[in-house]
Amino acid sequence: MIGKVLAFKRPLFVIDDGSTDATPKVLEGLSGIIVIRHAVNQGKGAALMTGFAAAAPLADWVITLDADGQHDPTDALALIKAVPTGARPFIVGRRTHMLEKGAPWTSRWGRGFSNFWVWACSGMILSDTQSGFRLYPLPEVLWLNPRGRRFQFEVEVLVLAAWAKMNIIEVDISTQYRLTGHRISYFQPGMDFWRNTAVFSRLLTKRLLLPRKLRVPKNSS
Repeated sequence: MIGKVLAFKRPLFVIDDGSTDATPKVLEGLSGIIVIRHAVNQGKGAALMTGFAAAAPLADWVITLDADGQHDPTDALALIKAVPTGARPFIVGRRTHMLEKGAPWTSRWGRGFSNFWVWACSGMILSDTQSGFRLYPLPEVLWLNPRGRRFQFEVEVLVLAAWAKMNIIEVDISTQYRLTGHRISYFQPGMDFWRNTAVFSRLLTKRLLLPRKLRVPKNSS
């Protein structure tokens, strides 16, 4: 997968979030990538924020994709082409084949769960709020400053973007669950369900009790 990403000839940041296996040695053997390692696991959201901060001096857009093999990096072109001229939207890759054999039930259930709560917290209807394949505008995503540092990051940042009246566009992308029988996921249905619940409860409470101007970060529009 890294080879396909390098074909775009753009800076590639790989965030090693405190891995305890052979990942560091594997990454050392690869050229053309920028590796940033967390000494201990901090969570997906923390890894993304680390990557955003590192990329910010070099670019004002960043594409993220998961390293579990489910994404086709060439779909990044579809995300880029979806950006309207002169606009600064969030682009979310809407995964296809999620209902087919081979797609983890946790992914299907989690997507529906998050879709509902993103709507409840923001009024915005999206069909794949858990997709990790996205095109983020920098520095806007840093201005939003989401608090979630694990899997909750990706749904929280969408709610914050909606509160800030940023445009969010979904684009169909392929999904390769059927081809990745070795796929490893660190999503923990029980623990992450409660973490998600805590984040959504906080966001929903803010939406119900605070006017938008008090919910939107000061540096966002």
